[in-house]
Amino acid sequence: MKVVHLSSIHAADDPRIFLKECISLKKSGYEVVLIAPHSSNEIVCGISIRAIPMESSLSKRLFCSIWRIFRKALKEKADVYHFHDPELIIIGVLLKLFGKYVIRDIHEDLPLQLLSNPRIPVFLRKVVSIITRIIEYVTTFFLDGIIAATPTIGERFPHNKTSVVQNFPILGEFEPSYAQSIDKRSNTAVYIGDITIIRGINEMLKAFSLIPKQEYQARLLLAGRFDPPELENELEGNPGWRKTFFKGWQDREGIRQVLSEAKVGLVVLHPRPNYLESYPIKLFEYMSAGIPVVASDFPLWRSIIEKANCGLLVNPLDPKAIALAVQWLFDHPERAEKMGLNGRRSISERFNWGCEEQKILKMYNELFLHENTKYNEDS
Repeated sequence: MKVVHLSSIHAADDPRIFLKECISLKKSGYEVVLIAPHSSNEIVCGISIRAIPMESSLSKRLFCSIWRIFRKALKEKADVYHFHDPELIIIGVLLKLFGKYVIRDIHEDLPLQLLSNPRIPVFLRKVVSIITRIIEYVTTFFLDGIIAATPTIGERFPHNKTSVVQNFPILGEFEPSYAQSIDKRSNTAVYIGDITIIRGINEMLKAFSLIPKQEYQARLLLAGRFDPPELENELEGNPGWRKTFFKGWQDREGIRQVLSEAKVGLVVLHPRPNYLESYPIKLFEYMSAGIPVVASDFPLWRSIIEKANCGLLVNPLDPKAIALAVQWLFDHPERAEKMGLNGRRSISERFNWGCEEQKILKMYNELFLHENTKYNEDS
């Protein structure tokens, strides 16, 4: 029972694709191959990685990567093909025409993203979004299964083909390597992930410029990549930059170490349509690490954070509100510690990959059960 995962955008070590889905399938007895951007072919944790170059531009991916992936995919002669990027829809349809089982994994709500995409003229965004939504829905009928990263995405597709598999942390992955209570840590807040304007980097820096230096000695740790890269130089003139320590892109162990140093985790994304209904993995990683969060006050996020009592909600466009929330958690370490423990408990009880992997395994098992039934009937 051979499975091939396909991606033209996500690196071979992508946490959702490799660490969660591929590893879960491998542990359950499937032969797993991953075709994705990587430096070279290799076998990691029993999973065969077939490397392709990382192409940064959409045009190169459309005219080079897609067909490179398609050729490699056919050579594998797998039972199931599982693709992760919208630009690979054409490959999914072609593989289906070759008689293969095909699953699409939808990480982001693309039609909603397009509504605020700066590369598309404002007057065209709604039209492009609607056309994309129609294409996504129509091509669903060529596929055998849809895996949606959030319930909102899942609602757009036929329920009999769709399973919502959320990108929650692996249980225990981000628990600190040594027990140090929050009150013994320095006044440090952390942000992990892509560093962009719409993910709140300007507001975070302005917030830290408002926190009194002598009283708090506060610092902000950034772990991720600037997008675009030149944004880093633009931000160096911001007063909050003097309190900022840029750690660069971190592997999973590096993220765990960064989280173990922090008192607070920041997730203050702007209220864009695709963020309002998203489940940001960094929120759950902060909770898994046992640190309280300061998060955008979106209705969906409020329902999670208030129920778990694991942090404070703010207007993400208001640096003063962010600063006051961070200061309050610095000033109340016992309450912050309690919120952190509450968050970790919620991860243990509900928001963890162990709960989600059963859904993906169920979809695969049903596909292979169908294949075995068809084979027996033909015999």
